[in-house]
Amino acid sequence: MEKDTRSDYDVIIVGAGISGINGAYRVQTQLPEGTSYAILEARDAIGGTWDLFKYPGIRSDSDLHTFGFPWRPWNEQRAIADGKSIVNYIRESAAMYGIDQKIKFRHKLLTADWRSENQRWHLTVEHNGEKKTFTSRFLFMGTGYYDYQEPLDATIPGLQNFKGTIVHPQFWPEDLDYTGKKIVVVGSGATAITLLPSLADKASHVVMLQRSPSYLLSLPSATPLDKLFNWLLPPSIATKLLRWRWLFAGWLFFNFCRAFPRAARSVLRLQTKRQLPKSVPHDPHFVPPYNPWEQRMCVCPDGDFYKALASGKTSIATGHIKTVTADGIQLTDPAAQKLNPRITSGVDMIVTATGLKILLAGGTRISVDGRPVDPGTKFLWKGLMLQDVPNAAFVIGYTNASWTLGADATAQLFTRIVNFMASEGVASCVPTLPDSEANSMEKRPTLNLNSTYVKKAMDVLPMTGDRGPWVARSSYYRDFWNAKFGDITDGLAFRSAAEA
Repeated sequence: MEKDTRSDYDVIIVGAGISGINGAYRVQTQLPEGTSYAILEARDAIGGTWDLFKYPGIRSDSDLHTFGFPWRPWNEQRAIADGKSIVNYIRESAAMYGIDQKIKFRHKLLTADWRSENQRWHLTVEHNGEKKTFTSRFLFMGTGYYDYQEPLDATIPGLQNFKGTIVHPQFWPEDLDYTGKKIVVVGSGATAITLLPSLADKASHVVMLQRSPSYLLSLPSATPLDKLFNWLLPPSIATKLLRWRWLFAGWLFFNFCRAFPRAARSVLRLQTKRQLPKSVPHDPHFVPPYNPWEQRMCVCPDGDFYKALASGKTSIATGHIKTVTADGIQLTDPAAQKLNPRITSGVDMIVTATGLKILLAGGTRISVDGRPVDPGTKFLWKGLMLQDVPNAAFVIGYTNASWTLGADATAQLFTRIVNFMASEGVASCVPTLPDSEANSMEKRPTLNLNSTYVKKAMDVLPMTGDRGPWVARSSYYRDFWNAKFGDITDGLAFRSAAEA
């Protein structure tokens, strides 16, 4: 195949992870034939998060029936899949539709400047240490939501005193040997929940040390109903039914938790107590100080987390860290310390599973006619376009459902806008909010979670509002309908090529 040496495209997609590959499929199937596009990928592989993270047991905490692409259904019976399987799935999907031929690897986007004079994006890209320039009519940012280069700072007192191995899951060395080691995993989120049973296979003992607990939902890899669908129905029908079943079940459970938090607490408490070994008390280790789904729900497939606790090779500790010593951890509460002697001394390794550093657009410096844009001061139009920034879409998925659902809602709406602009003979569109309306708008967060890593990112993420097209997205059903049939002119200003 002849190598693509162009530098000007109709659409440039940034990122070859699940958002970028999905966006590419929508561009090449829903925009007119002949629409040119390229994918700029800073790394040298397809897969994004799932290729970057190498820590033991990495998996999705969303089911693959909804996390997978709607145009290439996940056809395995297990709903929760490991990272390697997800990477293979993404790569195979890209190759199946020729999307992999559109990727420019080791092309890191540094700056993106919209120029009104020719109504195009001018992009500065670093490739193998040299800078190159690309231009495009549209920009589609499928870069995810966190910093690939720098993790969230772990605020652990005295961590510098530790003489053993310290590792962050985001940068897990593939050759790290932890056989026979005594390990403390600091954290209580999805990563910590995944690491505990995975590390226990080789480690002598693993302790999950949490400042405060998270809600944990145990799900079967495949339910009896899933198996029945696969047994009775042709694959083409079974995969569609499974996708909608998992989608509806997740939507129903989320709304149940938010509408009836006390009842949801009781349901989760009952499920947890049924699976906990008698040696592990429910209180305080599984009593979060918030209601279900105020933070993202953690998932463990087939109860592997509880099975690891029952094995005796893992344990859980709850308390605030006073300081880290040369070979252990001291808690602020002496009673909690006494209950957890394994963390006091003899610790060989500390894993700081304390979250990700949120970053919009992969850190790209965005400007309009040379004027820098600060996303933290802007509102988000219908969950995908930044106020005052023309012809650009930013993929921000859901916090209460599979990321890909939100990514596809974004791609569907993006392609519809591009087609509308072509039919109307306009060259650019920009989300516009008058100062008087912006000043009276109630400012709301883009990500509706109260997790620490989300709170720390309030200043770098765009805002959402309390009305009109500035309201945050919250439901795939509503967003899918809106992408297909909703108003796409409210809040947008259009400009024809002749006005350039």
